Amino acid sequence: MTRPASAKRRSLLGILAAGTICAAPLPLAALPAHADSLGNTGEAIIHADDHPENWLSYGRTYTEQRYSPLDEINKSNVGNLKLAWYFDLDTNRGQEGTPLVVDGVMYATTNWSKMKALDAATGKLLWQYDPRVPGNIADKGCCDTVNRGAGYWNGKVFFGTFDGRLVALDAKTGKKVWEVNTIPKEASLGQQRSYTVDGAVRVAKGLVLIGNGGSEFGARGFVSAFDAETGKLKWRFYTVPNNKNEADHAASDNVLMNKAYKTWSPTGAWTKQGGGGTVWDSIVYDPVADLVYLAVGNGSPWNYKYRTDGIGDNLFLGSIVAVKPETGEYVWHFQETPMDQWDYTSVQQIMTLDMPINGENRHVIVHAPKNGFFYILDAKTGEFLSGKNYVYVNWAQGLDPKTGRPIYNPDALYTLNGKEWYGIPGDLGGHNFAAMAYSPKTGLVYIPAQQVPFLYKNQVGGFKAHPDSWNLGLDMNKAGLPDTPEARTAFMKDLKGWIVAWDPKKQEAAWVVDHKGPWNGGILATGGDLLFQGLANGEFHAYDATNGADLFHFDAQSGIIAPPITYKAQGKQYVAVEVGWGGIYPFFLGGLARTSGWTVNHSRVVAFSLDGKAELPPQNDKGFLPVKPPAQYDTKVTDNGYFQFQTYCAACHGDNAEGAGVLPDLRWSGSIRHQDAFYNVVGRGALTAYGMDRFDTSMKPDEIEDIRQFIIKRANDTYQREVDARKNDKGIPENPTLGITP
Repeated sequence: MTRPASAKRRSLLGILAAGTICAAPLPLAALPAHADSLGNTGEAIIHADDHPENWLSYGRTYTEQRYSPLDEINKSNVGNLKLAWYFDLDTNRGQEGTPLVVDGVMYATTNWSKMKALDAATGKLLWQYDPRVPGNIADKGCCDTVNRGAGYWNGKVFFGTFDGRLVALDAKTGKKVWEVNTIPKEASLGQQRSYTVDGAVRVAKGLVLIGNGGSEFGARGFVSAFDAETGKLKWRFYTVPNNKNEADHAASDNVLMNKAYKTWSPTGAWTKQGGGGTVWDSIVYDPVADLVYLAVGNGSPWNYKYRTDGIGDNLFLGSIVAVKPETGEYVWHFQETPMDQWDYTSVQQIMTLDMPINGENRHVIVHAPKNGFFYILDAKTGEFLSGKNYVYVNWAQGLDPKTGRPIYNPDALYTLNGKEWYGIPGDLGGHNFAAMAYSPKTGLVYIPAQQVPFLYKNQVGGFKAHPDSWNLGLDMNKAGLPDTPEARTAFMKDLKGWIVAWDPKKQEAAWVVDHKGPWNGGILATGGDLLFQGLANGEFHAYDATNGADLFHFDAQSGIIAPPITYKAQGKQYVAVEVGWGGIYPFFLGGLARTSGWTVNHSRVVAFSLDGKAELPPQNDKGFLPVKPPAQYDTKVTDNGYFQFQTYCAACHGDNAEGAGVLPDLRWSGSIRHQDAFYNVVGRGALTAYGMDRFDTSMKPDEIEDIRQFIIKRANDTYQREVDARKNDKGIPENPTLGITP
């Protein structure tokens, strides 16, 4: 078995602390002899098809098409695919990383910003590095302490940490070469700033490019470029202006002060909340146009009226911005969602390809952001070429054929008309961080699409920022989910997920694979005419890339949201993926996930080959077992407890206090039995080392006690249902509430 004993020992350490060990357990001789054979990494990435055994960059090539020409595994034999090896990770939180493979070594980033170097043929641990991210940082980000991947350049691997650092390691030894803080001091000024890094770094022309997250908590977006050899800052581009329209002494100064600032009100919550625009995922270098594309996120706060008095397009929110790679100088932009008030980020994967447009071959960007439209832009100029919705949308009636500007449905402008809005797509978007793929053999773009509605409603009484909490300007008691039986029934019918095989030439779907739920993970396309995709219901699939036929599936024992890769090691093709349920999904879909047949997260890296002989160990599907709760609770305070829970706790511990198998289900926590014990954890921070921050500066003791009373109520409401569910071997509740308030 290839699961090393060292991994078993360290799994306990991962539970006991956010991270304390930085080790190189194997001698250098254990590494492949040619681990640094790619001296000019930039050229190697551009000409990746000359050495398809490697996976050198986040999307394999700078095009980010996630296509590999490897075809040893193909339509005719993929049914014989077997598990070759697995490596258990030392944290069971969400895993979203894309591993890199360089000359037989796999570099995988995992939750809590840890790095593992594995033998790509066997899964044996070569070295590991833990940057020791403080546990109390966990609640500073919206969507779990995930990490999406590393960058490689001339013998070094680079990755961001959740607390905002950029780390460079020697690829052979795992020893730190340099480390910098990516968050400038001036960015932290203001009423509330909460910057995190969970996106994959990109490396081009000797520069390491990195963005950040935090718009839900109050942040101002920017992207930084650091010298790969020294860690020296080369340039920084802010994506929204500062509140005084003053120079930041950054590459973005001219365009922000002379163009972007005019699209914002001089007043509004953005002046204290930073405005948002964080680039938390896609940053792409295009060697054909010699440009870097920045994919810009949502506003801070989400609410357009509160954010900027309902005035202006708010550049560069919801945009793609092109800059020069050496200097960060602005070249062009295209805004996909002006006046964003739905969390329709544009940070989703930017992909470039060459295709005919009106009889002329064009080098284009294709983009499927959250807002549900598939855009084709000229990569060199940003000219809008075409756009068509790839999923059902009700917020816009279409796009202006000349400008690409959305034609709004007036009812969708909920922040201006003061009404509730049942939005499709919702805030999770028609496509989120799950990577899409393109096959030059079929000419199709494969989009992991979804439909998860969201109920938008203005925050009652105007905007008020809560420290250590999401600050959206929305009514958090709604939590995005309907609160009547009729609406719940409609919501269930509207909840969907597909692979959409999109023909960019025709701007229409060629075919779809229906997942019977919003289960999408990222997608890989290969020269064997195959698509590989993991699903958040725990299945790993191979589909026929020409028609979507399901050719292979494997029970991974836990949800998969990360994108797969393929590579060759010791002359054999492998397909690998990180397994681990988490991210934003437990908050919105936690209850639904528990109907899929598992309730415990198992985080690991798995790899498949045609002659694999490994087997996963038996799994625990029982989850957090229900414990009979105290029978009495104060009904007078449970409504306020619900409000406080939704404001401060739900993002991690599940909507309406129903956990999803990742973090503790508080209904069955021993701490709820005693007021002092509960306050020690929530108020005084007794468990900060494990990722549970303290909230005594955010809430008064009686407000924390109201949360305890609410959790006891929810435990009583659901106890018998959960006990009955355990009569089923897989622990599936017979009547899940999907976390919706009764």
